[in-house]
Amino acid sequence: MNAERRKELQKALNMIEEAKSTLENLRDEEQDCFDNMPESFQDGKRGDKSQNAIDEMDNAVSSLDDVIMNIESSME
Repeated sequence: MNAERRKELQKALNMIEEAKSTLENLRDEEQDCFDNMPESFQDGKRGDKSQNAIDEMDNAVSSLDDVIMNIESSME
């Protein structure tokens, strides 16, 4: 891989890492919100929606970890 493509790939990697960080922050905020809900809300529809959002953001973070690892491997 030439230097120009490696440089562009690094830019893409930086953007993906920033997106991952944003998702992690949002997931943590949602988890805090869920944890501070009254138990009756946690066990209800509102809690289910919140927990589902947390789970989906966890999945997205995990997927981005895989993408980051693949990009880093391609840059070696």
